[in-house]
Amino acid sequence: MDALSDALQHIRLQGAWFLNGEFREPWCVDIPPPEQLAAMFLPGAERLAVCHVVVRGQCWARLPGQEPMSLHAGQVVVFPHGDAHLLGSGLRHAPVSLDHVIVPRVPELQRVSYGGSGAATLVMCGWFAHERHIPNPLVAALPRQWVASLEQQPCQAWLLPAIQYALADAAAGRPDAEAAAARIAEILFVELLRCHVAALPAEHAGWLAGVRDPLVGRCLGLLHERPAHPWTVAELAQALAVSRSVLAERFSALVGQPPMHYLKHWRLVLAARQLRQQGAALARVAASVGYASPAAFNRAFKEAFGVSPGQWRDTTAAEAEAAAP
Repeated sequence: MDALSDALQHIRLQGAWFLNGEFREPWCVDIPPPEQLAAMFLPGAERLAVCHVVVRGQCWARLPGQEPMSLHAGQVVVFPHGDAHLLGSGLRHAPVSLDHVIVPRVPELQRVSYGGSGAATLVMCGWFAHERHIPNPLVAALPRQWVASLEQQPCQAWLLPAIQYALADAAAGRPDAEAAAARIAEILFVELLRCHVAALPAEHAGWLAGVRDPLVGRCLGLLHERPAHPWTVAELAQALAVSRSVLAERFSALVGQPPMHYLKHWRLVLAARQLRQQGAALARVAASVGYASPAAFNRAFKEAFGVSPGQWRDTTAAEAEAAAP
């Protein structure tokens, strides 16, 4: 199993486009922090990531306290944690709030013309909802921002045309067009992840570097494929045809923790997600992630999340009931 794909499945990614905009110089838009974004586009969502695809022209983007990023046609800037940021033809222009450019809480894609009378930049903006309260190694490994150049990727021949086609379909009001556009937004996020992983420096350490590494990536794949299996470093090393010391050292150097520590954490992440499902039996959840002893599972879970599995499940059920219409 591919650990990156498995981690993606477990963040329950949901994507959509919210803006197909023609911006004319001068212009500058203030994109709010994640809680406000979620309230605008998907009330009840735990966290929204944001991306901006520059279709034509050029613009700038900047996180507070960071250097501005110059963007041109074919590039995408991603804010995976939904940090507040500026987007504009020039970042010294007085920014306007996003809710002055679009209509909040309108689920459909909005076509907008905004700005002055200067050169035009076409930008498509999308959001990606994912879970926040359950930790995920993929989300934790992502930087606050990155830029991908789609014209340099194998997907460039079909992805941008597919995005434009889907958005044109949505604008025309064709049946199921919004659903098709949402799936393409999710595909874009996966491609952007691939771009980011491929561009990591050779000396980079972290979970994504581990995924990319031939040895550690295969080890992560085994752990994700069979998380309930009673793995040992010796068994993993045998399956990977390396010594235990080589595997342990390489895994710890890249991922930042030994293989068994990583496995324990991933098992508890899986358990936390299962406990969010109504009616989840604690003993069954414990067994499904490799704990023969419910008592040992309770201790490990409370150490990781600060509450017992039963408290986690009951709190989740109460939150779901409160959010129900």
